[in-house]
Amino acid sequence: MNGALDKLSSRVVSLVIVIISVCYGCSSDGEKNIHRDKDTIFQASTITALSEGGFEGNLSVGELKKNGDFGLGTFNKLDGEMVELDGKVYQIRDDGIAYPVKDTMKTPFSVVTYFDTDRRINVRSPLDCDTLEKVIDKFLPTKNIFYAIKVSGLFENVKARSISEQHEPFPSLVQALNGETSFELRSVKGTLVGFRFPSYINGLNVPGYHFHFITDDRKAGGHVLECKTQDVKADVDYSSQLNIKLPDTQGFYKFVQ
Repeated sequence: MNGALDKLSSRVVSLVIVIISVCYGCSSDGEKNIHRDKDTIFQASTITALSEGGFEGNLSVGELKKNGDFGLGTFNKLDGEMVELDGKVYQIRDDGIAYPVKDTMKTPFSVVTYFDTDRRINVRSPLDCDTLEKVIDKFLPTKNIFYAIKVSGLFENVKARSISEQHEPFPSLVQALNGETSFELRSVKGTLVGFRFPSYINGLNVPGYHFHFITDDRKAGGHVLECKTQDVKADVDYSSQLNIKLPDTQGFYKFVQ
């Protein structure tokens, strides 16, 4: 452990200190209870690392599933979009098809939790994604904690995207997105799987809402660009704890230098 820390810049050390205060300040029993607490969100790596081309991680899907049954992310080499729903993980590749994932696959960035509904919002009227988010905001007790959000039902349309597998030397995330493929799904039943993070989380995760989508038949989906609901319910899970595991990889150590 000491050898690894010696390789980190002061920027990473500062980040680790922040993460420890977020994770352990909520429990006197330490990490053991954090993993058992269903109100904890678990995150692999940071959005900044992913944005800078940190597309290789050493956390397996099997290990990820021990920290939650609901979530999103991506896979090593940025090979498609990840959706976890009801404890099953799917990979939506650049063909728009959802594939079941083996536990041995690895992720460079992902966010999961054990989903437990704290608030349900029925949305009977057609709403676009932006308006849906504003409606959900009105029902939140505060904007300063973390939320897992599951929106399921009938959608008039969903515009989703995925990214092709990248190769070393890896580009930045913005450069990789130039080659994204988008898909239009119409009159489809499915689920938005996502999170809402507060603005102060910038750099660790994406502030605001972030959704991936998967159809009820588990055959298609992707990262949500646009949507319009028809008749859905939004389940919200409140979380006040965030546990972030930084990658123990040379790629992660080097990107911050």
